[in-house]
Amino acid sequence: GQNVNIPDANFKAYLVGEPTINTNGDTEIQVSEATAFNGSITCDWMNISDLTGIEAFTALTELICWDNQLTSLDLSQNTSLTYLNCSRNLVLTVLDVSANTAIEYLDCHDNQLSSLDVSNNIALTYLMCQDNQITALDVSQSSDLIELGCYDNQLTSLDVKNGNNTNFIFFRCDGNPNLSCINVDDAAWSTANWTQEAFTFDQQHYFSNNCPPSAIQEHTTNKELLKVTDLLGRET
Repeated sequence: GQNVNIPDANFKAYLVGEPTINTNGDTEIQVSEATAFNGSITCDWMNISDLTGIEAFTALTELICWDNQLTSLDLSQNTSLTYLNCSRNLVLTVLDVSANTAIEYLDCHDNQLSSLDVSNNIALTYLMCQDNQITALDVSQSSDLIELGCYDNQLTSLDVKNGNNTNFIFFRCDGNPNLSCINVDDAAWSTANWTQEAFTFDQQHYFSNNCPPSAIQEHTTNKELLKVTDLLGRET
C-alpha cells in the first residue's frame, strides 16, 4: 500500500520501531497502518524537528511529543485527539487546535506561543499553557475545565467564566504583571474560595463577573481622523 511521507528520520525510526503501529514489521509506515492506529504516539526526548506524517493518523487519541525541536505542529487531521502534550519545544510558535474538539488534556507550556485559541475545545478539563508569551486567554467555552495553569505569560485579559468555577481544583495565573481583572462566574465566591496553595495570583489581580471590555480583549490599531461632521451632516 501507499507509504506515509515521514521526512524526519528520528520520528520515522520511532514509528517503524513501534510494533503496534508498524504491524507488518517492514521499514515503512503504510497509510493503512496509520489510519488504523487509535492509540498513543509517545515520542518525547527524541530530537524530532518535524512531525510531518502525523496527519495520516486520523484516529490517533494521544500525542506526547514534549522536549523536541518542533517549529510547527499541524493537527488539523487528528480530530480524535483527547490528549496532547507538546510542551518544552521552545520554538513552537503556532499551535492550532481548532479542529481538535475532543481534546480533554492539553499541555503546551514552555514554548513561544503568543496566542492560544481554545474556543472550540469545549471538552477540556486540563490546560497548562504557562511559560509562553500569550497575551489573551479565553476558556469560557470549556465548561468542563477544572485545572488551569497560565502563569508566567504576558496576559492582559483572562476569561475563565465557564460555569464550572466551583469545581476548579487548580488555577495559577501569577507572573502576569499586565493583567488586572479576571472574569469569573462569581467574583465573591472566587475571592473567598480560591485562597489555598493550588490557587495563585498576582497582587494586582482581582475577580469580576463582568470585566471591562478593555480588560477582556485589547485591540491596537492605527487611528486616522477622516472627517468631522455636525448633526446635519455638514463637514466641520
